[in-house]
Amino acid sequence: MSDGVTRRDFLNGMQLAIGGAMLTPWDQLGLRGVDPAAEYYPPALTGLRGTHDGAWETMHARVSGKTWPVGKPEEQYDLVVVGGGISGLSAAHLYRQRRPKARVLVLDNHDDFGGHAKRNEFTINGQTRLGYGGTESIDTPSAYSAVAKKLLVDVGIDVRKFYDAFDQKLYDSYGLSKSIVFDRENFGQQKMVTGYWKKPWDEFVRETPLNEQARRDLVRIVTEKVDYLPGLSAAEKHRRLSKVSYEAFLRDYAKVDPQLIEMYRKWGISFWCVGIDEVPATSIQSYDGDMPGLDHTLIRSSTRGDDPYIFHFPDGNASVARLLVRSLVPAAMPGTTMEDVVTTRARYAELDRSGNPARVRLNSTVVGVRHTADQKAVDVTYVTRGQAHTVRAARCILACYNMAIPYLCPELPEQQKKGLAYGVKVPLTYTKVLVPNWRAFAELKTNFVYYTKDFFKQVELDYPVSIGKYKRSQTPDEPMVLHMCYVHHGSGHKGPEQWREGRRRLMTTTFQTFEHHVRDQLDQALRGAGFDAERDIKAITVNRWPHGYAYESEMLWEPEWKSEREKPWVVGRQRFGRIAIANSDSAAAANTNAAITQGARAVDETLGAG
Repeated sequence: MSDGVTRRDFLNGMQLAIGGAMLTPWDQLGLRGVDPAAEYYPPALTGLRGTHDGAWETMHARVSGKTWPVGKPEEQYDLVVVGGGISGLSAAHLYRQRRPKARVLVLDNHDDFGGHAKRNEFTINGQTRLGYGGTESIDTPSAYSAVAKKLLVDVGIDVRKFYDAFDQKLYDSYGLSKSIVFDRENFGQQKMVTGYWKKPWDEFVRETPLNEQARRDLVRIVTEKVDYLPGLSAAEKHRRLSKVSYEAFLRDYAKVDPQLIEMYRKWGISFWCVGIDEVPATSIQSYDGDMPGLDHTLIRSSTRGDDPYIFHFPDGNASVARLLVRSLVPAAMPGTTMEDVVTTRARYAELDRSGNPARVRLNSTVVGVRHTADQKAVDVTYVTRGQAHTVRAARCILACYNMAIPYLCPELPEQQKKGLAYGVKVPLTYTKVLVPNWRAFAELKTNFVYYTKDFFKQVELDYPVSIGKYKRSQTPDEPMVLHMCYVHHGSGHKGPEQWREGRRRLMTTTFQTFEHHVRDQLDQALRGAGFDAERDIKAITVNRWPHGYAYESEMLWEPEWKSEREKPWVVGRQRFGRIAIANSDSAAAANTNAAITQGARAVDETLGAG
């Protein structure tokens, strides 16, 4: 490649195991501690998950220059899909809807299907507790594309059922609200203060370690109805503030004390994965995170429309992936409804059974995709357990990370390779912590704790969802899966460079480091209510995503593109012969609607290839 960005994106911090990992034993397939003779069941594994060891080394060896010979095709398919996330599974489903007799193979490098829609299962006192290891919700289904809405219905999802399944009043009924753990460096002492946006503001600020000016400023920006841009039209305000960071807005327009800027610096980092110095002020109102100051300057808007944020399976959108797998390989996912898919036990041995018209093959990293000499088919080479295999397909859809595609398909035009390389994926972790009860949260009257400057940005109680036979934790005496999010944040890097640095740090951070911070931060917040990390933490799963959220173009550094067709991700996703490109990357949008919609576009394009 002439552009080295993709190579750098992949290799930052991730060369540590390349080479020795090519002949991966069972334990390097992310299955440490599991008897190879036991039933294969990845959702129940704890420790370092997400992009687990065994899932990434082969691709990074490919990026470093390692090649494998294209062997004689061992199997033939009508369609091969590279990537078993929601976009790839959607593409396979939609293709078979239109070609019911088609033979389809889905290849994925992970030990489980679903991509970032990962299911975490825990067992405690004979009960199963589920967590979402990645993609968490069907966000704003009313705004989904027509094809995405139809797909949800076709696989059995009735989004209206979530109004009953999701208890929107449970935590309010216990009087719970957000809390803040102030750090010593910026505020003089480490102190947890409860009741953010719940207590009277005068009372809340008195309990904080904020200085007197910062206290007055906080009360002012959340209570006063001030237009900080009087005399400008709504369009003029939006145009100006789209080029102003939230940090600059607080400092230069709302004119708050610097302590408030530090208080909010990482508030939305689990959403944007950057600090408030790089988030446009116009984006703040699209994040339901209680970030004040703009309500009377800008007309409030939200990417979520009028939909409440309730369209959530207990395992997040892993259940969407499971329903897609049910449509492709019914024997692998017994049952018939959106309710029973939550509690059924997937039969992994059925996913890749010979004779199935659709097959899902895990632990298989694709390293080469190229047209045959006559351009009438595509040969796909993949590596599993250190051995290379080749399959032939009449058509191929690449629903994998778009930045990987130039290395899989070197025959692509250079301009298209550059487009695919543009979107730097965002590293982060979703860490799940199983505890026997949530009494400490109830006693402290909190369901969400934000840390102004610590390793994890927050800890929060799980979404209260009961569906089918799966029952939520209804009282503080019942087991709970806590959610904690880590995103690297440092002042030394700006723009996508901070994500490259974050990827390096993430891949060199041990499970023991994550575990230490889980214990330390939970004790910080909850010890006063009787919580003891040594006693009360029963399991930890770290869902590590070095290539996590798809790149989105709303940050301050993004140029103004003159037209849709010149946007790099649009250039990158163009069909190339019998090869089409999917994944939410190709929409520059980190959501399930984009994943499904781009999968559908790829199906349309590949069927149009002749």
